[in-house]
Amino acid sequence: MKTSQYHTLAGLAAIVFSVAACGHAAMMADGSGATRPAAGEFGYGPRVSADRRYIATLQPQQALRTRQLQSMRVSIVDARGQAVEGANILVDGGMPQHGHGLPTKPRVTKYLGDGMYQVEGVRFNMGGWWEFKLAINAVAGADTVTFNLDL
Repeated sequence: MKTSQYHTLAGLAAIVFSVAACGHAAMMADGSGATRPAAGEFGYGPRVSADRRYIATLQPQQALRTRQLQSMRVSIVDARGQAVEGANILVDGGMPQHGHGLPTKPRVTKYLGDGMYQVEGVRFNMGGWWEFKLAINAVAGADTVTFNLDL
């Protein structure tokens, strides 16, 4: 390869890298367009599910922290306040303003009784606004609940 071709390719690579880096920096500065919820929408709950079938409350054993693997409990009751037994629960989440998900795949590992479920494998890799989402499927039907957390 001739020196001029090498310099041209190196220059193009630098431009591509710069554009990609600027795009990422702009997303980090301006966000992905996600609007941060009002302060009253943050916290461990109780939170009513999207279709009002369930009410869920996060119960961490200690304050949630960044960069540490942790577990928590979640209490789920139906719209009448009765404990939800035997639910199938999927866990998801991420940082809406940064456009990425959770760095781990948290999952419910155990039903503890009285509507209480153990969630393991929770990790938040940085501070900021996180969504922690539960997809709940039980006798009352399928529904979702989202917790806004500020770490």
